[in-house]
Amino acid sequence: MIKKENTLLYTRWGKALGKSETPHAEYPRPQFIRAQWLCLNGPWEYAIRRDDTAPEVYDGDILVPFSPESLLSGVRRALKPGDTLFYKRSFTYPAQGENMRTLLHFGAVDQVCEVFLNGAALGSHEGGYWPFSFDVTDALRGGENVLTLRVRDDSDLGTEAYGKQRIKRGGIWYTPQSGIWQTVWLETVPELHITALSIAPLYDEAAVELTLSFASDIPAVTRVAVLDGDAEAARAEFTGTSVRIPLPDFKSWSPESPFLYTLSIEAGEDRVQSYFGMRKFSAVRDEFGRARFALNGKPLFMSGLLDQGYWSDGMYTAPSDAAMAWEIATLKGLGFNMLRKHIKVEPLRFYYHCDRLGMLVWQDFVSGGGPYDPFVIYALPRVGARLDDSNYARFGRENEKSRAAFERDARRTVELLKNAVSLAVWVPFNEGWGQFDAKRVAEAVKAMDPSRLVDHASGYYDQNAGDLAGPHVYFKPFRPKKDPLGRIQVLSEFGGYSLFTQGHTFSDKRFGYKLYKSARALSAAYERLYRSEILPAVKEGLCAAVYTQVSDVEDELNGVFTYDRAVMKLDMETVRRVNKELTDSL
Repeated sequence: MIKKENTLLYTRWGKALGKSETPHAEYPRPQFIRAQWLCLNGPWEYAIRRDDTAPEVYDGDILVPFSPESLLSGVRRALKPGDTLFYKRSFTYPAQGENMRTLLHFGAVDQVCEVFLNGAALGSHEGGYWPFSFDVTDALRGGENVLTLRVRDDSDLGTEAYGKQRIKRGGIWYTPQSGIWQTVWLETVPELHITALSIAPLYDEAAVELTLSFASDIPAVTRVAVLDGDAEAARAEFTGTSVRIPLPDFKSWSPESPFLYTLSIEAGEDRVQSYFGMRKFSAVRDEFGRARFALNGKPLFMSGLLDQGYWSDGMYTAPSDAAMAWEIATLKGLGFNMLRKHIKVEPLRFYYHCDRLGMLVWQDFVSGGGPYDPFVIYALPRVGARLDDSNYARFGRENEKSRAAFERDARRTVELLKNAVSLAVWVPFNEGWGQFDAKRVAEAVKAMDPSRLVDHASGYYDQNAGDLAGPHVYFKPFRPKKDPLGRIQVLSEFGGYSLFTQGHTFSDKRFGYKLYKSARALSAAYERLYRSEILPAVKEGLCAAVYTQVSDVEDELNGVFTYDRAVMKLDMETVRRVNKELTDSL
């Protein structure tokens, strides 16, 4: 069972969630929508066993897509390395017409799973943060169908990515979660259907370029309509896999004006709806020759927060889609214009809300490897040591399979999120956690996606690569340093000021970099920090600042919100005032 320290800390959305409801019932891919689909979230059966023999009797019900460790799952049991987690769910699906196919989709299952439909093996998947699917047409039958899964999760003891999860949790490391944690759904498609869509806004050329992949033959004609609300902005017909559509006098996307165009695509009998925004990320030089972030060709200061994406009741899974949207909108209302999504890949609806609300995103890749050497991870960075990351053992990456998994997952991450309008920066490595060959990895990421900037090694162990130079500073005053390579200067983590809020904490442990006794003292210290260190640094070339963090997480008490999102710990007007000065500074 989960330890007693994990109190019943529900969010208000979690409290309102009924056990028989279908959580996260919204279509899960906002940039790739089809009309005919069935959400399979809701009550499933589950069992946890020490071997992989399918149980004759299951242990009870679990509310999908919440992991069994979470409050909202209704289970609160931990899957240990070596255990097998079984899922079972019955469903009916209407018979499909001739030349139609049925696809079964999983948003994410942590870490390794095998999938069966009516006893037939559909396949398996490795990697707990990325979607996968199966064509189940031939396995479906009329009436009741039975879907089962077999899941294993070694957390930080295996070779798959695990991020901030750790079996021995505490401090900056959190309780592991496992199993299904994103939406499961079915959809019907024609035999000739679109399997992938790539959207490239060509800002300088006043056009958008679409590239499509198909399951079988290329259709005789593909039709695309670009809509501005209900009005048609452009239309194109083409044969092949790509088209460039001119958009003269287009509307730009920005945090201040997050305008999105709608796409309607017809390829044979297939119909897909999507969206995009016209924007461009780049670096420009100011009057002193210093590199600056630029959005649509104009310098922009990014004032952001570190975003772990953990929730007190749902863990990796937000209690509802509305909760995700509320959090992003609230932070935007405080004047923040950026979130650094930390060591986690979110469901696609998170990025949709950032796109429509105008919240820029820095996307971390999910770390793995280990065990990490505390001397390398904690001690050497404080004295400014520089290490060559080709020494794999030093960084916990001597396992070749682990390195291969990271590079596989890097490709998956870029492919999954390439169309996100708000995503501005890729962050392959953080603080040396499983870091290896960061210069080569950064170059590979840039080759996959030249439209975005890359912070190759956030915090420590810079390998003189990427577009950004971004230290983490918690224990001493921050002073910007001129980068000899002329990269964009950022402060990619700082702050971490903490406040214990009675009745809204995970445990009695109090982890933070500076602990304050009242909300008033915390807010005053927050403003002093920005005025003494961050605002003056903008004139010296600082282009972005990432304060730690969005919410408390377990022992960490350094959030703007408490872990249950019930209390805003900082004075809202103070935060708004400071952020306005920052974003107006360029």
